[in-house]
Amino acid sequence: MAKKLYVGNLSYNTYEDSLRALFTPFGTVESVKIITDRDTGNSKGFAFVEMSTDAEAQAAISGTNGQELDGRAIKVNEAMDKPRRDSGGGGRW
Repeated sequence: MAKKLYVGNLSYNTYEDSLRALFTPFGTVESVKIITDRDTGNSKGFAFVEMSTDAEAQAAISGTNGQELDGRAIKVNEAMDKPRRDSGGGGRW
């Protein structure tokens, strides 16, 4: 089962190819997604990297957390599940 990692403190000049290259030595990278602003398309400074196994994900965390990438010390840890959003219709009752 794939394990999703959060990668923070990214330079706005970091691209998915360089993230993939950084994580590949630790195992199979299933996906890389840099989060961008909906309006401008600019990076928001964080990304998600999905590794193919838990063991690879743990190795990637150990091997990349604190590493310098494009002039910034990145933060890498397990991604938290996205909180469920209430589908409330805006009414009070």
